[in-house]
Formats: sequence, structure tokens, C-alpha cells
Amino acid sequence: MAKTTTFAITHFSVAFGVTYALTGDIIMGGLIAIVEPAVNTVAYYFHEKVWNKIGSKNNITLPQHC
Repeated sequence: MAKTTTFAITHFSVAFGVTYALTGDIIMGGLIAIVEPAVNTVAYYFHEKVWNKIGSKNNITLPQHC
């Protein structure tokens, strides 16, 4: 759990830092740092559904931990 937490902090920090560097706006940096990971999580869910469907169609066994 510690690794997940530190990765999340790193992800938020990078998202904030890049947005702030590009826009100079602290509020926009904070907003993007919160919204981007949430959208990415939803996209990952659908990516996994498609990935598993393609894998089962091709009779490929995919590791469950991926």
C-alpha cells in the first residue's frame, strides 16, 4: 500500500507541476492534478475490458495481475 500511495503522490505532483509550468495557474494545476487521474482510472477500466475480450477471442491467457 505504501508503494501505491507514493506513486499516487508522485502522479499528482507531476500532473500539477506540468500544468502549472504550462499555464502558470495554481488553480488549473490543482484541478488537472485531481481530474486527470480520475479520468485515467475510468479509461483503464475500459482498456482492461477490451484487452480481456481480445485475449479471450484469440485464446490468449492473460495474467490477472496485469
